[in-house]
Amino acid sequence: MTLAERLLADFRTESANTRKYLEAIPDDKLDWKPHEKSMSLGQLVAHIAENPSWVSSIAGDDLDFATVDYKPLVVSSRAEAIAALDEHAATFEAALEGKSDEAMLETWTMRNGDAILMQAPRHEAMRATGIHHWIHHRGQLGVYLRLLDVAVPGIYGPTADDESMTT
Repeated sequence: MTLAERLLADFRTESANTRKYLEAIPDDKLDWKPHEKSMSLGQLVAHIAENPSWVSSIAGDDLDFATVDYKPLVVSSRAEAIAALDEHAATFEAALEGKSDEAMLETWTMRNGDAILMQAPRHEAMRATGIHHWIHHRGQLGVYLRLLDVAVPGIYGPTADDESMTT
């Protein structure tokens, strides 16, 4: 397998796991925050849904936040979040299509003007930003769901909400 194919295999597994979490969010709680410093549930869900699209910037040239006009995704329902996830997951997959190992091993840089924020081989930047960062926020979403008394889906095994754990 090429580096891109390995990354895609991981991504597809995590995409299915993320979908389970988004399917659990309550539409009537999107404005809810666990703390004043936290993102709202809607902001967190939108961030998770759009995260896979960032890989397209890593597949291309270096990223300079000083030159990017970023507008965060806004969602108003679970259905919108899932549709956005599907759209951005397709963007992730398209960005990796046909990428050679040579291209994946090239150094990629994330900066803000002159300040270098990250510099890594392209495949490592994709894994860190497109998958690990995503998993981190999905973990936050699991805490939000628990605090809202919503059943937390099992993804790597059962959760305390699975019947097999309560019998």
